[in-house]
Amino acid sequence: MHPAPWRTLAILFTGVFMAVLDTFIVFVAAPAIRTDLGASPAELQLLLAGYQLAYAVALVTFARLGDRYGRKPVFLAGLLVFTASSAACAAAPGAGWLVAARFVQGLGAAAMFPQVLAMVHVVVPGPHRPRAFAALGAVIGLSGVTGQLLGGVLVTANLFGSPWRPIFWVNVPLGLLTLALAARFLPRTRSNGTARLDLRGAAVLTVALSLLVVPLVAGREAGWPLWSWCSLAGGGLAMAVFAAVERRVPAPLVRPGLVRQREFSLGMCLVLLTYAGINSFFLVLSLALQDGLGLSPLAAALTYVPFAAAFLAMSLLGGRVRHAPLTGAATAGLGYTVLITLSTTPWSFVPALALIGAGQGLLVPPLLNHVLSAVPRADAGMASGVLATGQQIGGALGVAVIGAVYYSALPGSPLHALALACGGILALTVGAIVILRLLPRR
Repeated sequence: MHPAPWRTLAILFTGVFMAVLDTFIVFVAAPAIRTDLGASPAELQLLLAGYQLAYAVALVTFARLGDRYGRKPVFLAGLLVFTASSAACAAAPGAGWLVAARFVQGLGAAAMFPQVLAMVHVVVPGPHRPRAFAALGAVIGLSGVTGQLLGGVLVTANLFGSPWRPIFWVNVPLGLLTLALAARFLPRTRSNGTARLDLRGAAVLTVALSLLVVPLVAGREAGWPLWSWCSLAGGGLAMAVFAAVERRVPAPLVRPGLVRQREFSLGMCLVLLTYAGINSFFLVLSLALQDGLGLSPLAAALTYVPFAAAFLAMSLLGGRVRHAPLTGAATAGLGYTVLITLSTTPWSFVPALALIGAGQGLLVPPLLNHVLSAVPRADAGMASGVLATGQQIGGALGVAVIGAVYYSALPGSPLHALALACGGILALTVGAIVILRLLPRR
């Protein structure tokens, strides 16, 4: 491939790295934030899932804005908002401020990510596209692990007299550097269409997703009151209204024909299950390692090294493995099974984490290309927004539901709570295996 696309990809992937890093770096710092700011379990879950909620509800809208006004300016705007809100997170005086700043940070990430997927689809020549998407998948996976390790280092270092604020300050210089490079080198691309943005559809989708996710995050702590069940029912109704709206507008936010494509819709279900499992696993494992085994944040982060090493190795070798996504999901499922039955020493986590890392290394990198490969070039922005929404909604729902399973087992043994949570993640993995059996194998 010509060097220019790889330069473009390096800049875009740095933005993705920052956005995904901030999803996971908070997991290791969560106990320190809870102690320092006196955050309740509900506030802690909002801190984690609120970022993903904001990320998720705005992705499709920002994808369409990129199609209409150009992907470069929308990416730059998102990166600027992300960097500024990172500084606001670092300076937060209380849990409420931090949750609000994280929500804005999620909006910045939402503006960036669909532009990355669409530009890869448009800028990279067809024969090289699977390799580019595999590289993007590897960046997404490794940035999650890096978030755990970097979070552990920064929390332990206690820089500037705070164990957790540096995890947000680190984004500021990297964000400013990436902003300068993106302004100078990113190409300008946009969809050929000039239709108006579907503002009504965007509003209905935002309401629907918010109604669905908020009660899952806050419902358990509140004792599942009537409002939480009404919100879930209202979210389902709002999604039905959204589908009806999209069938009637001339330029829908999500073209109904796209979601009727069997391969794309199955792929979206696969993305939901995969990211629900990944995000929730990092959360409950971080909590169990620190609360259950009494490990320091750095020691807990170092426990992820077997996962990271196996993920990297399989990411590089995945192209040589027959039916890599299916093999990866099965391997990860075996790892979760081992983790459910492990003993109480940190070393006993090593084989399970190596299996899970190897499985995710085979599954995640080719996943994006697996889903987007059947999408026409003209639908690249729209499909990228829907796919990215699936990633974030899956992650937010996973954190909410599996997090609720974990907390429901407390104040008993955190390791018992981890085993129950891993049982739920194993069920998600089995669902992913079933879907992979239905999809065409590449």
